[in-house]
Amino acid sequence: MQWSLVIPLKPLALAKSRLADTAADGLRPGLALAFAEDTVAAALACAAVRDVVVVTDDTLAGPTLAALGARIVPDEPRAGLNAALAHGAAAVRRSRPDTPVAALNADLPALRPLELARVLDAASEFPRAFLPDAAAIGTTLLAISSGRELLPAFGPDSRARHRASGAEELLLTAVDSVRQDVDTGEDLRSALALGVGPRTAAAAARLLGIGQ
Repeated sequence: MQWSLVIPLKPLALAKSRLADTAADGLRPGLALAFAEDTVAAALACAAVRDVVVVTDDTLAGPTLAALGARIVPDEPRAGLNAALAHGAAAVRRSRPDTPVAALNADLPALRPLELARVLDAASEFPRAFLPDAAAIGTTLLAISSGRELLPAFGPDSRARHRASGAEELLLTAVDSVRQDVDTGEDLRSALALGVGPRTAAAAARLLGIGQ
């Protein structure tokens, strides 16, 4: 089974505000783009992934991620993360109605293709399933089989909200790279400890005390 992944990315100038204690304003957009580049590259390298759709209006991120092989879909709803994900899933279903779809965070710079394949394989056993993040509060992946609606509920406490919505929680071990999203400086250090992709490694090296 091969999946279509939908990855949302807000305008880089607005991204990763919670990293303010670690990265200056001028560095955060580049860091957010590096996260997205490494996430998309790893996703496209996964044997279980057919294609990657990135929902974004950012004029730098769009062409950059398209050059890696992603399909760029404009964020026409412009109504936040969950609306963007639903829009991206609908775009996939218009061209491939029977394709299983998974929403994936754009800030998984340590993502490993084999670990992503394990998660998607586990998700294929359920009509709708999700993977909690490393903090066990949020969600990094939400997957649906053909004929199902995504019904994303990302944001604060999304683990509880996805579980309450009837999605199956995937209780997997040894998939840390798929769970480690980056919102804070501590998250970034955890991702670096796992081993991030080359673009994030280069961006993090410019931050004092990170990656040293």
